[in-house]
Amino acid sequence: MIVKHLNDIVNTKDDVDTPTWNSRRLLLNKDKMGFSLHDTLVKAGTETFIWYRHHVEAVYCIEGEGEIEVEGGRTYRIQPGMLYALDGHEKHRLRATTQMRMICVFNPPLTGAEVHDDKGTYPLLAHSMD
Repeated sequence: MIVKHLNDIVNTKDDVDTPTWNSRRLLLNKDKMGFSLHDTLVKAGTETFIWYRHHVEAVYCIEGEGEIEVEGGRTYRIQPGMLYALDGHEKHRLRATTQMRMICVFNPPLTGAEVHDDKGTYPLLAHSMD
């Protein structure tokens, strides 16, 4: 059984902070669950271009407001209780009106070292369930 607390992650290598978001990575590839789980803060007033070319992601908003615009121009309002799943590797822009707190699940699981490259993509790092 795995037991962790958010306070054990904050200010460690598994707390990845960028100019637009802060991902507290609770479960990673090393935990051998087949997915990774993140408690992510999207900073107020920011916009991030993202393209998970190698991953699928499900996101559940628990705090704050913003929007997601998928390639092609369709925009969805984000507010607490809203879930979206990027099951087709959609290119998208994530905009935070206020700070948003999101619970994110990735498959394949992240190793913890990933940050978006210049194309908005996480690299596909070594993933193993061994």
